[in-house]
Amino acid sequence: MVGDKEGLLARASRMFDLPADALAGAPRVEVVGDGELRMGPHRGILAYGPEEIHISGGNLVVLVRGAGLELRAMTPEELLITGTITAVEFMR
Repeated sequence: MVGDKEGLLARASRMFDLPADALAGAPRVEVVGDGELRMGPHRGILAYGPEEIHISGGNLVVLVRGAGLELRAMTPEELLITGTITAVEFMR
């Protein structure tokens, strides 16, 4: 059954010319250099500090590690983190 779902997502992504992760509701994480991270969609901040930020992505948690991390902007669709990013981890 899982294979059928993945096949359906792949076919729909080709048909609508969209990334499969967008159709599945998975968050998109974009890292620019070591100083900026954008993520959307998200379901809020779970933990916040200058060295670690934990973000809910629905089925997974995105852990951002670094130094001087700041949540610079946050809307229901997207958030922006700046600072020196040293690692991004995905946890289920």
